[in-house]
Amino acid sequence: MNTKEEIWDYLEEVKDPEIPVLSVLDLGIVRSVEVNADGALVTITPTYTGCPATHVIEQDIRSKLTEKGIENFTIKTTLSPAWTTDWISEEGRRKLKEYGIAPPEEASLDKSSVSDHPKVVHCPRCHSTNTEMKSFFGSTPCKSLYVCNDCKEPFDYFKCL
Repeated sequence: MNTKEEIWDYLEEVKDPEIPVLSVLDLGIVRSVEVNADGALVTITPTYTGCPATHVIEQDIRSKLTEKGIENFTIKTTLSPAWTTDWISEEGRRKLKEYGIAPPEEASLDKSSVSDHPKVVHCPRCHSTNTEMKSFFGSTPCKSLYVCNDCKEPFDYFKCL
């Protein structure tokens, strides 16, 4: 029987299919791991309802646990409480920035991504705040497309949710 800690370690190896530098733990998608005599229960929360990557992530978790020899487990998806960008780890925020995606600037109380007043976002390449939103949707629905007016590079901003 694998321990809870071992399963958490295995889940660190499961990458987000849309942002492969992040693990499902970096994103805060895995809410809990429970181990008892009946097996393991992994509870996940998608980044948003209808996220197309949710089924891939669940399958990747299934594959990883099977690869590690865990035979008796259940993956439970819960939508409440809803996932928030507050759940992205500090390590995950650092990885996003290094990958060229601006991490969420503030806590989920910031609703500027859904208002007429887009927020000032730091360019992940040159760190300038002289940026502007070009499109509410970037490479995926959870990101907006920005451009830096200083280095002229486009980049995604992970919206605060």
